[in-house]
Amino acid sequence: MERGAAEPVRDHVDAGTGSAADPAAAPLLDVRGLSRSFRGLRALVDYELRLPPLAIHGVIGPNGAGKTTLFNMLSGFLRPTSGSMTFDSRDITRTPAWQVSRLGIRRTFQNVRLFGELPVLDNVKVAMQRGTSRSLAGTLIASAGFRRHERELNDAALELLALFGLADRRDQLARNLSYGDQRRLEIARAVGTGARILLLDEPNAGMNPIETHELLQLIRRLRDEMGITVVLVAHDIPLVMNLCDRIQVLNHGRLIAEGDPAAVRDDPEVIAAYLGRAHRA
Repeated sequence: MERGAAEPVRDHVDAGTGSAADPAAAPLLDVRGLSRSFRGLRALVDYELRLPPLAIHGVIGPNGAGKTTLFNMLSGFLRPTSGSMTFDSRDITRTPAWQVSRLGIRRTFQNVRLFGELPVLDNVKVAMQRGTSRSLAGTLIASAGFRRHERELNDAALELLALFGLADRRDQLARNLSYGDQRRLEIARAVGTGARILLLDEPNAGMNPIETHELLQLIRRLRDEMGITVVLVAHDIPLVMNLCDRIQVLNHGRLIAEGDPAAVRDDPEVIAAYLGRAHRA
């Protein structure tokens, strides 16, 4: 069941504090043989993923490796040519993006997508109102139930902003935030809609090293304190290596390596993909 818009953020926690992924657990997301072709060009070929609950999973690869195509399929924006996707034992292979989102797979984008002319607080409240049903009559007459709902929504949004370090900017217009704060606000909006799996596309793009370090800590808190499973695509290799439990590497649409950070870092195929065959040891 999707979390109500006005529930406090802490009520979303359904995992023990400090919990980490159990590789032996049944996968929350099970992807098998996922492929996508565009007019004969194979952008992704036979991709596989068994994502356990509470994982922080990284996907890396050179430009054009197929990472964006993968995210577009996982979030329902793009249908696969072949293969299957199962989320929490439910087949979502051909499920449209809006329904995938309602099920709890939320995503961010490389380009920040906010309501720039709205205050920071309202950006979060708009996101948190999704899935909430209210009567038109109650809204028009500002009934007691409506006013209570608004107070609860406001409190929950402020709690979420505090987690993201944005509470003191709640009245600023979103367009006036620094780029790093805009990225954090975008992630806060995705979390506020009740994410069970959070797909982060280049989450630290445009951030300085201090902001990136703070983001790394924040993503861990989302997993440990809110029970959110995370999949991220990033070009920042140190971020991925320091953050992720397990990493996959794509190159030319194919999965060329998978394992823990140490194993992936030393994999000859990964070194070749990033540095070129001439640099391969």
